[in-house]
Amino acid sequence: MPKSTFTRAAASGNALLVRVKGNQPGLHDALNEVCRCQTPTDVHETIDRQRHGRQEHRRVEVFAVGDTLEAEWKPHVACVVRVSRLTYLKDTRSGLWPTREEIGLYACQIPLDAPAAGRSVRSHWGIENRAHHVRDVTMGEDASRIRQQPGIMARLRSFALNILRANGVRNVRQALYANALSLDRLLALGIS
Repeated sequence: MPKSTFTRAAASGNALLVRVKGNQPGLHDALNEVCRCQTPTDVHETIDRQRHGRQEHRRVEVFAVGDTLEAEWKPHVACVVRVSRLTYLKDTRSGLWPTREEIGLYACQIPLDAPAAGRSVRSHWGIENRAHHVRDVTMGEDASRIRQQPGIMARLRSFALNILRANGVRNVRQALYANALSLDRLLALGIS
């Protein structure tokens, strides 16, 4: 994530909460060091037991940056958020609950408390599940072999998804199948 993105967000009156992954090794290591050397200023834990045979324990920790980051990142990052997720996935064949662990580090431009940071991270996943996952899996965007100007096809997929959502479609896969079989039905979606 370039520093200019943080600058543009601040100039527009917004603040970023961005997940920092391994493809940003310098910033990722610096945020990891902040979490290793300090105690969190706020902690929030939740347990979600209601989703698709899963049980998810989430721990959100907020760390004040202070003077621990390098000078180049200090004006851009006010706090570090570490989200630890321990997920139990029910195996229907064996009845066992194997686990999966994930830790995510987030750089935040404004100081947040742990519940607010947790809600922000969860709302981002709502966007991921509602749009990106549908485009990648249902509409086959990841498997696309288009190499010349792929942005045109991406815009068409977004356009189609927006039309379906505007017409109250909740199951995109089923709607795509039904509309592929009837051109009249497909055209009626665009008119209403």
